[in-house]
Amino acid sequence: MQEQSRYAVGIDIGTTTIRAVVGHIDPATGTPTVVGVGKAQNTGMRKGTVVNLAGPAHAIDEALGEAERMSGYEVNAATVSINGSHIVSTKADGMIAVGMADHEIVDEDLARIEEVATVGKIPANREILEVVPFSYTLDGQGGIKDPLGMTGTRLEITANVVSAMAPYVASLQKTTEMATVSPSALIPAVMASAKAVVQESQIESGVAVVDLGGATTGVAVFEEGDLQYVGVVPIGGAAITNDLAIGLKTDPEIAEKVKIAHASAVARKEAEGISVKHDGEIYSFSTSDIDEIVEARLEEIFEAVQHELKKAGRAGQLPSGVILTGGSANIKHIANYAKDQLGLAVRIGKPGGFGGVADGLDTPEFAAAVGLMLIDVESAPGVANHGGKARSSAKKTASQASGILRGILGRFKA
Repeated sequence: MQEQSRYAVGIDIGTTTIRAVVGHIDPATGTPTVVGVGKAQNTGMRKGTVVNLAGPAHAIDEALGEAERMSGYEVNAATVSINGSHIVSTKADGMIAVGMADHEIVDEDLARIEEVATVGKIPANREILEVVPFSYTLDGQGGIKDPLGMTGTRLEITANVVSAMAPYVASLQKTTEMATVSPSALIPAVMASAKAVVQESQIESGVAVVDLGGATTGVAVFEEGDLQYVGVVPIGGAAITNDLAIGLKTDPEIAEKVKIAHASAVARKEAEGISVKHDGEIYSFSTSDIDEIVEARLEEIFEAVQHELKKAGRAGQLPSGVILTGGSANIKHIANYAKDQLGLAVRIGKPGGFGGVADGLDTPEFAAAVGLMLIDVESAPGVANHGGKARSSAKKTASQASGILRGILGRFKA
């Protein structure tokens, strides 16, 4: 059964939690049906990067074990998330001569020009995760989105290169391999979240995805059908929990319960008392104290997000606004708070693009894991590409650093 079936697997390796999603791919349509879900608390990571190999390896094993028991499928490869403020976007350009006037542009030409565009511009200690072309120019004809199959002699490119620090990439690969999982691709978590929550029309008009993770906040900006910018801020929802623990003079476990059940991004007009139960005891706090603590930290987070949008040159200039994903997107009224802080329309992103029913999968904290699974569908052998460019797999062979997401950008599911 396993030999005839095709599966797609996404593993979101978060600093505080690891989530795994297994999908069974319909051979006729290429649409995945979720058949397995798992999650586990993580240790051994700091602000998105691995600092102890054993901790994440154990958590990956635990999360996958849960998903495998549910699906009946033994996972040995998956598309995996990478995170941390070491992930950056760099603009690059290049030019190559491709041959005689009647030469038809092929995948190898695209791989070669991307190599020319990145050599010497990306430091040797950085690993290229993805080259996203903004446009090509062929024999002086500019604004070309996809030159494949066109004829010409001189090809130019302007692109966005997403890269990560090579030592951090190596550590992440090592910890997944310790869990007996081979990473078929490493995708920035915020880009994976975008795959699950963004529609094609939004990518064209302009939209930002803000992934509010446990220890990091990722920002990805899309416009004119392309990824324009990626940045990661080294602060997330765990900082709110720590602030509550200090401010309320209580344990982090109790502070986390307070955050989940009672935190509000918008201060309440009247103070009232709230209570949480922990280990058989009742703990009481004032909402005014909670609101003051939460607001202070959210202000810092969204000031950093606004700074990233300014670096992308899109602050206040995204018609489709901002989509919030990640666990901290569950904080009450956070969309209203973000709208005021960023001056843009804001909504909470819920993952889509898959079949099947699994409890809790349509929540913002599972956006990255679902997105990784959807990306894994595109690289699964024997799966047809439906309604989009069909060169992604060939590109991966021609140039390992490129092509995983290029075709996917044209295939975002509604």
